[in-house]
Amino acid sequence: MTITNETAILREIDGADLEARWFGDRRVDRRDIVLLHEGLGSVSAWRGFPEDLARATGRGVFAYSRRGYGASSPLVGPREPDYMHREARVVLPAVLAAAGISRPILFGHSDGGSIALLFAAAFPDQTAGLVLEAPHVFVEPLTLDSIAKVKTIYETTDLRARLGRHHADADKAFWSWNHIWLDPRFRDWNIEAGLEAITCPTLMIQGLDDEYGTRAQLDAIVDRVTQARILMLESCGHAPHRDSTLAVLQSTASFTRSLN
Repeated sequence: MTITNETAILREIDGADLEARWFGDRRVDRRDIVLLHEGLGSVSAWRGFPEDLARATGRGVFAYSRRGYGASSPLVGPREPDYMHREARVVLPAVLAAAGISRPILFGHSDGGSIALLFAAAFPDQTAGLVLEAPHVFVEPLTLDSIAKVKTIYETTDLRARLGRHHADADKAFWSWNHIWLDPRFRDWNIEAGLEAITCPTLMIQGLDDEYGTRAQLDAIVDRVTQARILMLESCGHAPHRDSTLAVLQSTASFTRSLN
């Protein structure tokens, strides 16, 4: 069944309507890939990557915008330090049920990678595999420094206009993410406990020039997830699927071939 670029709105997911889109061909003998975007991402912010990933893997690829992002419902109130836990344990299961997806391969970038880890730890039997780009499991000074710097960039450059191409309300999308990461309560955020429950194969990809995190994040995951492996990419920053697209497509396609 060909479903390339099929768009939809998932209604009443934890009280919100969420923008969603399918890419590629769904096949009954292959697990779907679900994309979980970064802290400033959305369906459209993935650009051409979902279509490329569907072609490279031969799998259906599903992307959605979390609440407050893209064309999804706006946030009600500020984010709380446990927002990624709620996304993983409440929202994502409801999204998968509404989209008719069972036991997916989760491809998470940054915040999305952390959400993928939390989901796989909470629901190990419902996760076929993880591909994680620059995931966070604890807060590093480098991350906070970069997020503080991007606040100034947002206020003084065209970043606001560029984000406006991907979000109905760029200001709310940006400030809700920026404020919670810089909230003093968030400095103790840590999801390492419980990662031992993850049983699925896991591929982690990070750029050597990542300005938002170091390899220490990945090493902490490898220490706790038995089937995890690391791919570090040269001349690559925080978004490997943009900076090193071919390497990410090839490594993901190879990784997913062995998954049931």
